[in-house]
Amino acid sequence: MSHHHFLLHKPYGYLSQFIYELKRKKKLLGELYDFPEGTMAIGRLDEDSEGLLLLTTDGKMSEIIRSKKVDKEYYVQVDGIITQDAIEQLKKGVEIGFNGTKYKTKPCEAFIVNEIPNFGARGKKIRDERHGPTSWASITVNEGKFRQVRKMTAAVGFPTLRLVRVRIGNVYLNNLQAGEVEEVENFNINDNFNVESQTI
Repeated sequence: MSHHHFLLHKPYGYLSQFIYELKRKKKLLGELYDFPEGTMAIGRLDEDSEGLLLLTTDGKMSEIIRSKKVDKEYYVQVDGIITQDAIEQLKKGVEIGFNGTKYKTKPCEAFIVNEIPNFGARGKKIRDERHGPTSWASITVNEGKFRQVRKMTAAVGFPTLRLVRVRIGNVYLNNLQAGEVEEVENFNINDNFNVESQTI
């Protein structure tokens, strides 16, 4: 059986799933593209998060990509002008709440993004400029606690206003526009292994 693999730029306001059991109407991935039966999202992005989402019909591939061996990079727009001191705190690890307890995040990569990324307008306006300046930073993690990146920036005094995942391993969002889907032959996730169907 041959598998299918997709890159998706998940727009703001969509759930990273195909079925939603509760009665409230939600926007689901199946509205964006005619995916083949059995397609699943690898990991997730929250409803209010955007960016790179990988989808596949191969469950083994999903397990590998969700592992802690694979880095995930996020660009975050934060409230205020983020400082180098805050970046250093993020890199060392900060304390966040997780499942009712305190958790210290693992050391990670982070830096200030000086040029405003060209992601296009978000589905819902961030806020009015009169509320003060904003800035962008890159944060790369290989763990995925619930809303972790948002909690991390809040912990150093710069709440996240917009979050866009730009990279998973060696797979980049590049110029994929919000809502666009690209089918690919495989996911070249990192230099150590090229994840291909039925060769895992």
